[in-house]
Amino acid sequence: MDLALLRTFVAVHRAGSFTRAAALLGLSQPAVTSQIRSLERQLGRPLFLRQARGVTPTTTGDELAHKVAPHLDALLEITEAGLDEGSAERTLHLAGPPEFTALRALPALTPLIGQGLALRTAFGSAEDTLDGLAAGHHDLVITTARPRGGLLTAAPLCDEEHVLVASPRWAARIGATGGVPVHGAQALDQLPVVEVHDSMPLVSRYWAAVFDAKPAAPATVIAPDLRAVLGCAVSGAGLAVLPRYLCEDALDTGEIVALLDPPVPPLRTYFLAVRAGTLALPHLARAHEWLLRSAADW
Repeated sequence: MDLALLRTFVAVHRAGSFTRAAALLGLSQPAVTSQIRSLERQLGRPLFLRQARGVTPTTTGDELAHKVAPHLDALLEITEAGLDEGSAERTLHLAGPPEFTALRALPALTPLIGQGLALRTAFGSAEDTLDGLAAGHHDLVITTARPRGGLLTAAPLCDEEHVLVASPRWAARIGATGGVPVHGAQALDQLPVVEVHDSMPLVSRYWAAVFDAKPAAPATVIAPDLRAVLGCAVSGAGLAVLPRYLCEDALDTGEIVALLDPPVPPLRTYFLAVRAGTLALPHLARAHEWLLRSAADW
């Protein structure tokens, strides 16, 4: 049986689409369709059920994928290992949220650059970066959304603690009447809010987790970068909910203060996502393992 046909079959099985598999393999969709039909003729059984959107594997298709995919991944690893030894540089395409990628992931990967790794970075939302990963534009994606389906796999990377902060001036104003510990969310109703989006994702999540309530008013300042949100909070523009890693230094210096210390602080989990089978590539596997190890200290 032709290994090229099996490779195409596994790509379609993981992608759930002839079109997406063609993009990942660098082939045309008719070529992928022809190869799958050829394999089905050899086996004498259908491997996929064609649907309006994509394909669904038959029982035979699932059984074949279970048998051959690990061996194809192993062959890829052997082949790529040889290429990796003879190459001075391998390029890793990494994508994720701008703040976390810039302040956590890229510094952690710096030692691999001295070992011949080249980095290309893209920033974007969880939805956009996962779509880019599925389409083959990225190799690794850091995301707060766990991907679904068989094409992408993800490992938990780290948890991010969120902190409710404001400048000392605002903290003193609400503290004069007992503050958040006494009055809860009502103590914050009159404070301006700084957020990354009109939907107020961070503040809404914090209010739901800590106060079991919704924010009373829309955001006053929208800045689509958490570093800008931090800068606004430091300058006194209003309260904000920020990851602790991002605002730790400002808390230590007193530029901002935590308005509340809940017994169970809200957390958000980051995942490290890849396309199924691609960890057979040595440079990608090395970066993946390096990030997971580094995240233990985050």
